[in-house]
Amino acid sequence: MLETACYWVIGIGLVFDLFGCIGLIRLPDVYNRAQAATKCVTLGTCMILLGVAGLGFGRADWPMGVKAVICAVFILLTNPVAAHAICRGAYLSGVKLWEGSVEDAFADRARDLRDRQTEEGLVSHEETETP
Repeated sequence: MLETACYWVIGIGLVFDLFGCIGLIRLPDVYNRAQAATKCVTLGTCMILLGVAGLGFGRADWPMGVKAVICAVFILLTNPVAAHAICRGAYLSGVKLWEGSVEDAFADRARDLRDRQTEEGLVSHEETETP
């Protein structure tokens, strides 16, 4: 019974990973792609790892179960942070939003950051212009 449930969890995780990969191909800009990758792949990969952990604990293979749980926690902590850093860096470097985007909530904050970097002499004014 436990083994069947673990295989179902692994299968559902694979479906979420597949949707995340499709989102990377189909979505229009880097920000939407990062959202698909972060949400779908984080959930899918963590479900796969939790299914593997369940199989490991069910078969008394404790090292495999513990490693899978540690990997799932690591992915939960690092994947959203990495996606945020990539999107923030893309925005500050001038990558444009998709033309169908409804709101640009980061525009004022980004302008302040660019102005502060220019004042501190970290970058030239030409590098900070909004695209």
